[in-house]
Amino acid sequence: MNRRMVTLAAALVPVVALFTLGTAVTVPFVALGPGPTFNTLGEAEGKPVVEIEGTEIDPTTGNLNMTTVSVRDGLNIFEAFGNWISGRYGLVPRSEVYPPDKSKDEVKQENEADFAQSEDSAELAALHYLDLPVALEVVDVAEDGPAKDALRPGDQLLAINGTQVQTVGEVQRAVAELEPGSEVSVLLRRDGQEMTVPVTLGARPGATDHGYLGITPQEKPEVPFTVDFNLAEVGGPSAGLMFTLAVIDKLSPGELSGGGFVAGTGTIDSDGEVGPIGGIPYKLLAAREAGATTFLVPSKNCDEARQRVPEGLRLVKVDNLDGAVSALESLNSGGDAPAC
Repeated sequence: MNRRMVTLAAALVPVVALFTLGTAVTVPFVALGPGPTFNTLGEAEGKPVVEIEGTEIDPTTGNLNMTTVSVRDGLNIFEAFGNWISGRYGLVPRSEVYPPDKSKDEVKQENEADFAQSEDSAELAALHYLDLPVALEVVDVAEDGPAKDALRPGDQLLAINGTQVQTVGEVQRAVAELEPGSEVSVLLRRDGQEMTVPVTLGARPGATDHGYLGITPQEKPEVPFTVDFNLAEVGGPSAGLMFTLAVIDKLSPGELSGGGFVAGTGTIDSDGEVGPIGGIPYKLLAAREAGATTFLVPSKNCDEARQRVPEGLRLVKVDNLDGAVSALESLNSGGDAPAC
């Protein structure tokens, strides 16, 4: 081997070592990017994404797509840099997605629980919107709580201080706006009989200037049909809004999508309030690449969404379910809708 070859070989040693190190060592970051989208009016793996049985279903066309974010973990230096420079992915500290005090399985279980809760909330929000019957029942009474001698599990709550209550949120707000020590009258149905019972409110734990009943209420559909959501391997609460819209679309005349391609995201509670989510830039990109022309954005995500709007995608600002439905109906009739 001549001197030039020896010199070249010596120069390559640190390069090879650096390359080996770069491919072997993982970085403390994950890459977030566009994930799959699912048409909540369509099917996934041969089953309706939103399946309603036991009642007549209104025909639907078009798309109401829920959107997701993909997570790439275990990246080496070169993979992390490649994902970042592509412009399709963003790097965030791994601890933001996988907290160091939790295993991947624990994080997955929490995400699945959030997803299941979003399904329940979506069904309830849709039923309330359609004015279909939902019972508000007491499922637990704190043994040392203010209502321990007045309410019992199985009681159906009807009104508080003369104001009708239909959701868990309405119960919480009805008592939270009163001071501890206030007496409230609770109208309920027990064993088929309506009655009114008085309760002196206690102090809410963690917010001692707000009233507290010490009960756990739960909403239960009282409809002669079932609603099932058939998506596996999806986690988190952000599909709530789009699931709700799909249930409404299938149970009411007309088409919320107008036969077009609408996508969106947002949490929802049974009151119909739409909450913010994470990863909005990647969801916008996924929706546009899937063919969406309209995207429903939780109002608190609007500032971030405006910074990364794909060309050809219209952003519609949404605060609650009523607003989302009204916006879609307006667009379908050639009108306008609140924009981010």
